[in-house]
Amino acid sequence: MTTIKDVAEKAGVTVTTVSRVLNNRGYISERTREKVRLVMEELQYQPNEIARSLTRKRSMVLGMIIPTIAHPFFSEMANAIENYASGFGYKLLICNSRMEQSKEKEYIDMLKSNRVDGVIMGSHTLDVQEYINLQRPIVTFDRRIADIPYISSDNYQGGQLAAQLFISKGCKKVAIISGDLSLDLLSNLRTQGFIETLKQHQIEPIVFQLGSDSFDRSTYDVLITELIEQHQGLDGIFASSDIVAMTVIKAAAARGISIPQQLKLIGYDDISFAELANPAITTIRQPIEAMSKLAVDLLDKLAQGEQVELENTLPVTLVERDTT
Repeated sequence: MTTIKDVAEKAGVTVTTVSRVLNNRGYISERTREKVRLVMEELQYQPNEIARSLTRKRSMVLGMIIPTIAHPFFSEMANAIENYASGFGYKLLICNSRMEQSKEKEYIDMLKSNRVDGVIMGSHTLDVQEYINLQRPIVTFDRRIADIPYISSDNYQGGQLAAQLFISKGCKKVAIISGDLSLDLLSNLRTQGFIETLKQHQIEPIVFQLGSDSFDRSTYDVLITELIEQHQGLDGIFASSDIVAMTVIKAAAARGISIPQQLKLIGYDDISFAELANPAITTIRQPIEAMSKLAVDLLDKLAQGEQVELENTLPVTLVERDTT
């Protein structure tokens, strides 16, 4: 079996240099780095990951727990996080919780037993103590849990921007389709910002909640049809995500409601499909790339024992397209 010493001798460098190349640490010239990599490939050298992790006391693996990779927002975020984390030398374990407590608990136990260096939490169904017991650096998305650092887009600002656009378009009867507002989620601030801004202009919006599992797309058609049929004459809908907005387009078309002539529509997230929809969706853009980069940066600092900011809120922007 080829050893790190064999690689060093063949490449004409020290064992320390080979180790630095493997761990992506310390200064190594690109020429030396490439030479070592070619020798490793020639000798078919496979580093012992267990031994490496014991030596540096880090596994160089991050865990990410999300409700579902099938939702475009989470898949785009996971892609961005994996891409950025790999630049640090990390591998990423992605776990689908499906918003089920038992699955989330199983994944937390698995990540703990595999000694991951940190966890990105995008799914939160368990008691606070479960996260504290993990005893690993954690960063959460859109939820405050004890003294755990969190990352969020400025949801309140997003609600304000949506409301202001409807007001500028002359909308009088508007609705917001939200997730379950009884859950302690920072994303609920978009509803708050939307309602408060409209009330300042004497408009009382209709608040329509999707339910506890707002990522279950199979329920969207029935619920959104119910909203449209119960509230005739809506001239504006603010959807909690671009996927929900796409379902509104479908439901409106089935009832001969023209967008944006009769009904103006705003989504949230600005996933890649938003621009491809017909009509293209006006939406509130979350800075997915910047949020993903920040998540990895924070975890890397926490894994090295550094202090980080508890609250990390990034601004959103309004992207106006064909639905308004």
